[in-house]
Amino acid sequence: MSLRLVPALILASILAVFAATPTLASDQPLYAPPAGWVDVAPVPPPAAAEGATAVQVLLDDHQVRLDPAGDAFYARRAIKIFKAEGLAGVKSVSVIWSPDTESLTFHTLAIIRDGKVIDLLADHKTMLVLRRETNLEQASLDGRITATRQIDGLQVGDILDFAYTRDRSDPVLQGHSFDAEQIALPGLIGRYRALISWPKGEAVSWKTTPGFGEPVQTAKGGRVTLSLDKTDLLAPKAPIGAPLRFRRVGLLEVTSFKSWSEVSKLMAPLFTKASTIAETSPITTEARVIAASTTDPKARAFAALQLVENKTRYFFIGIGEGSYVPAAADDTWARRFGDCKAKTALLLALLRNLGVDAEPVLVNLGAGDGIDELPPSVAAFNHVIVRVKIDGKSYWLDGTRTGDTNPESMHAPPHKWGLPVRSSGAELEKIVEPQITVPTTSTVIRLDASKGLEDLATARIEITYSGILATQLRALVARASRADLERSFRQQYSSPTTGLEIEQVTWRDDPARDLFTVEMTGTDDMDWRKNPDLGVREFRVGTGAAPRPFPKRDSGPNQDAPFAIAYPSYSRTRTEIVLPNGGQGFTVRGPTGVARVAGYEIASGTGIQGNVASFTIDLHSVTSEITAAEAKAANNEIRKLRDVDSLVRAPA
Repeated sequence: MSLRLVPALILASILAVFAATPTLASDQPLYAPPAGWVDVAPVPPPAAAEGATAVQVLLDDHQVRLDPAGDAFYARRAIKIFKAEGLAGVKSVSVIWSPDTESLTFHTLAIIRDGKVIDLLADHKTMLVLRRETNLEQASLDGRITATRQIDGLQVGDILDFAYTRDRSDPVLQGHSFDAEQIALPGLIGRYRALISWPKGEAVSWKTTPGFGEPVQTAKGGRVTLSLDKTDLLAPKAPIGAPLRFRRVGLLEVTSFKSWSEVSKLMAPLFTKASTIAETSPITTEARVIAASTTDPKARAFAALQLVENKTRYFFIGIGEGSYVPAAADDTWARRFGDCKAKTALLLALLRNLGVDAEPVLVNLGAGDGIDELPPSVAAFNHVIVRVKIDGKSYWLDGTRTGDTNPESMHAPPHKWGLPVRSSGAELEKIVEPQITVPTTSTVIRLDASKGLEDLATARIEITYSGILATQLRALVARASRADLERSFRQQYSSPTTGLEIEQVTWRDDPARDLFTVEMTGTDDMDWRKNPDLGVREFRVGTGAAPRPFPKRDSGPNQDAPFAIAYPSYSRTRTEIVLPNGGQGFTVRGPTGVARVAGYEIASGTGIQGNVASFTIDLHSVTSEITAAEAKAANNEIRKLRDVDSLVRAPA
């Protein structure tokens, strides 16, 4: 970790966290043979060299021993280098572990050449151990340690054999276990094996996704074992364009959580403790200020959200109990930074002092689709937000966001599913995003060709952003210099291909309506081309509006899965052309009307009013996915829509 990258105040707080976290003996790797429970497999012979990839996986072996006292994860991989091109991708091996809850034991790191074993672990000092925070610049401190070793002397024809075990015991989980195995390595796998065992009598459940295969469950010696052992295996390919729940292929998950309610109950005391503050807390004082400014519970909730967004910065701390346990609200307020858990606890403390009904909700940022189909576990979530209920309606607050200026930002987020954290327990709840009624981007392009077709047209482009895009633009304007932003917009929209040259860039904010508008002015050397068939000049505005066509899928798991649609989404584009001679004799061609295709509603308008030709397109998604059959049929309609030209035609 480079200390000079961390501001002094943040560093002081981080060091305080380190001081309060005992360093375990497992911050250095151990070196020993595998434990007695491990079934050490022989390395299978490679496939024929002819037609082989540059690197072939001979053995991919995963053995897991789950136990309330702690879990152990054995992994071994043997690969053969068939071609020189494969050497570039096998430069080193690395293992990352969390020293607060895990220990790491290396068993094997060797090169097998012509039947002889070259032991790369003979000198343990050659294993480099680093405590490096690779995501520090992204405001993340997880305290994980990396053990790495360069592979010296590797040659074509060599086999690299690598094995280790991670032992894990996290007191926060109170004896619960979880494991996920996935067949994901590229190319032909000579032998893939997954063995997961747990004590007989433990309530453990498991589930596979398509492409993994059917594991076998057996019982022996007081333990239950779930096993899959395959040879000459190809990893299943996820169906292109499918919603995430259908792209989870070749996966096995095993859990000792009996229900989502059990997960909810486990986390509840942590947030209750972290959000409890004293009457003398400075957070109480802040809540009183908000309470004095408004009696409207929705306004109070939004004011609390703005306070957390504006007065505390995001910084993830995952060391010690930080992966699951939120920092105390008072500590977060004093440090002026915190991660999603800490900011949630701070928000809860404020809201409870304001008399607003609020609770934390676990979600998955970016991978929430299909969580309801997975076995229950804490690992299903990577984020936590706050839900408030006012007059029976839910509002959603995420303290890790910045720049929210309108209470409408508290609408349902795109996380698909959420698990309320309650002492009595709760089940998963579906989070339904509202349809967008205001375009997230509304672009108006006005080209003034009134001086004639040979002259440069003056150009004005006005882009109005709403919702999250407006929030992001506000944050960008606050961070970057004006000169840099103007340069960025000029470079992005100026185009020698179209003749558009941006000269000036301005912007204005309308927080009351949650809008942010960028206005660019300049010139456009409009390309009025002669139509050889009609003998007249035309200016081509563009092709018809349509979503992208859907790709054809190869055979494989979930081949007939639906296709995902960007939902909710809403964009508007309007092009206006001021014509010479009052528009006399000019005509236009382009789509007009409303079409529904591929999960989108496309409203188009083309016409001339006075001396202004206009072309308007609204592209509005109406669903989050369509069936594979609908997508196939939609491709024909998409091609037809794209074949429609929008153009202005000058008089003869």
